[in-house]
Amino acid sequence: MFAAPAAATTRRVHGPDGVTIEIATVNGSGCPAGTAAVAVSEDKEAFTVTYSDYLAQAGGSSGPTDFRKNCQISMIVHVPQGFTYAIASTDYRGFAWLEPGASGVEKASYYFQGMPQTAAVSHNLKGEYADNWQFTDTNDVAQLVYKPCGEERNFNVNTELRVLRGTSDPAKTSFMSMDSTDGSIKTTYHFAWMQCPPW
Repeated sequence: MFAAPAAATTRRVHGPDGVTIEIATVNGSGCPAGTAAVAVSEDKEAFTVTYSDYLAQAGGSSGPTDFRKNCQISMIVHVPQGFTYAIASTDYRGFAWLEPGASGVEKASYYFQGMPQTAAVSHNLKGEYADNWQFTDTNDVAQLVYKPCGEERNFNVNTELRVLRGTSDPAKTSFMSMDSTDGSIKTTYHFAWMQCPPW
């Protein structure tokens, strides 16, 4: 991860009014067309991505490619003039059913268009497991990557779910989903706002 550019070394501030997000592109087996949505929180301190068809599985009647699902979302984040942002932390949530001997992995990274990608962070679950799960990735203040002031750059999010059958009974299905029982779990990205210096 990389420190904030010199142009954005002013003070941290609260989220400004007028922040909007549009989805530019959605690609991946974990987010077929129409199954991912983005919304900005009222306080402008976070945004959520909601998935409705993001599930990896292995064993049972699972297909050979079902064990790994991924999703890349490219977003256009409209920010009022004079502000920039970084992602301070991210909460990932879902549900997993893992048979004894099976395992699951949630992996994520993100980056601004044309800038180096953050290191992918992985979280692991081991079977036997049948419950909701939540993982949080947190960036140290010194490692926050800010969008360069005055530049339009799409924000890209890459996520992956993987389920490995391992030594579990091959007749039984293990799965891991980035959703909830009601189909509308939210992955939340927490903004870190900064005021750009006057030009």
